[in-house]
Amino acid sequence: MTTEARHLGTMLLQEGLLSRADLDRATEIQAETSLPLGRILVEEGFVKETDLVKTLAHHIGLEFVSLDEVSIDPSATALVPEALARRYAAIPIGFEDGSLIVAMADPANVLAIDDIRAITGMDVLPKVATRTEVEDAISRMAQFDDAVSDLGELLDDQAEVEDLSSMEASIEEAPVVKLVNTIITRAINERASDIHIEPGEKELRVRFRIDGVLHEAMSTPRTITNAMVSRLKIMADINIAERRIPQDGRISLKVQGSQIDLRVATLPSVYGEKVVLRILDRSSILLELSDLGFSEHNLERFESSYTKPYGAILVTGPTGSGKSTTLYATLNVLNRPEVNIITTEDPVEYRLAGITQVQVNRKAGLTFASALRSILRADPDIALIGEIRDRETAQIAIEAALTGHLVLSTLHTNDSSSSIGRLIEMDVEPYLVASSIDAVLAQRLARRLCEKCRVSGPPDTERFESASIEVPKEMYLPGGCTACANTGYRGRMALHEVLLVSEDIQRMAVERRPSDEIQKIAIEQGMTTLWQDGLAKVAAGMTSMEEIMRVVA
Repeated sequence: MTTEARHLGTMLLQEGLLSRADLDRATEIQAETSLPLGRILVEEGFVKETDLVKTLAHHIGLEFVSLDEVSIDPSATALVPEALARRYAAIPIGFEDGSLIVAMADPANVLAIDDIRAITGMDVLPKVATRTEVEDAISRMAQFDDAVSDLGELLDDQAEVEDLSSMEASIEEAPVVKLVNTIITRAINERASDIHIEPGEKELRVRFRIDGVLHEAMSTPRTITNAMVSRLKIMADINIAERRIPQDGRISLKVQGSQIDLRVATLPSVYGEKVVLRILDRSSILLELSDLGFSEHNLERFESSYTKPYGAILVTGPTGSGKSTTLYATLNVLNRPEVNIITTEDPVEYRLAGITQVQVNRKAGLTFASALRSILRADPDIALIGEIRDRETAQIAIEAALTGHLVLSTLHTNDSSSSIGRLIEMDVEPYLVASSIDAVLAQRLARRLCEKCRVSGPPDTERFESASIEVPKEMYLPGGCTACANTGYRGRMALHEVLLVSEDIQRMAVERRPSDEIQKIAIEQGMTTLWQDGLAKVAAGMTSMEEIMRVVA
């Protein structure tokens, strides 16, 4: 064994990352193969590549960086050709105090540093990364590098593309198409629900909403804004010449074998048009109610309401709380050949087989209220109304529930007990509300703890006891790893509160009693509040106290 290899083995032993037996076995393999000791240790599974590289970085006094956990600046990556980056296993990832930060698998390669310095004309600040992560990052970022650099040549720094014919030519150029496709594919791979494309004073920023929180994905020169926005408009069948008013459209794509729909909305701003793309994965409409995070108690209560032949069921919560997903999952249960289901939505987010779906069109005079009147003349058994927004819609929905139809709809209130008062405030007669509403489901979306990196901590005894929840032996806190992009959370689940309208609650509605009194009676009759359902999921290790307080408190 060479002196260098012996020194590496000693360091790993001291760090507790390697056993003496494994080191001896690796030494035997090295004697037979003459391969580097570090490579043998990783390939044989004696040491993780990340731990090995971290140890070496610490030894030579350089900073270790995990490329799966940092945001790589595409404009930095574009400064070094892909071929050179692959040859040296080195990728620029950003800038610091006028220097170029370069993640390298071999930071001792002086030739590589000199070449990168010569090509970029910048001082190089090397950082250490694993070879696997460097190679993956080069492959991942190469698509962006090509597109961004080509777009820089395509559009003049100061020019705004105003001529429609030249704009149409520019947006059909491969770089624009490639960049847009890459952004969409990357967003889907990272489980994003929305893509925000936002022009600023000097740059175009792209952000992804993942598990309900926005993360910056990349930024490019602002000069490509018009070409990128116009490309998206053409895909969504939107007028590319109109930039003064908001517009919306829809894109259907097949990405990696899955059918994906994108709902596109444009919004004029002082620096250009902002575009937001809502990603609608059709596979999510196949979810069962049991997949949505319902506790056994809440699922049983909710099932008792939608299995009735008539009445109104309301799902309430803020925008982005998963109301539509819950309603679609409910329709999947109710959708049978012998049942006529008609929906009116704004917009129709998912296309459901066997169900008649009506798109609201206010310009043509087709509102929720007018559509609902027509629906009731089409002999429905079940009607879904996208949202009750006004008195007229509320009145017709209530009357439909009273005349033998099962009506599903959404409402914007903070909790289930407030929904009854909200309908009465819309000038619907209290006795009609009391006799038609069968159940109200309030819900929120909370992020799930990443099971790979969650860490245990002491339980918050006081909060559990005050909510009459059995105090667990331990709680879990978010950690941070490559699987969850160092957020500590991966995926989301719903918190629920199911209010069943009993005779007592009907009487309170007729008497116009306040929502806190209605809630008190509902709890006495077995309702679990959003807070209690959240604490139960904290106790089960599914999420953290911090997350429950963020979405409920």
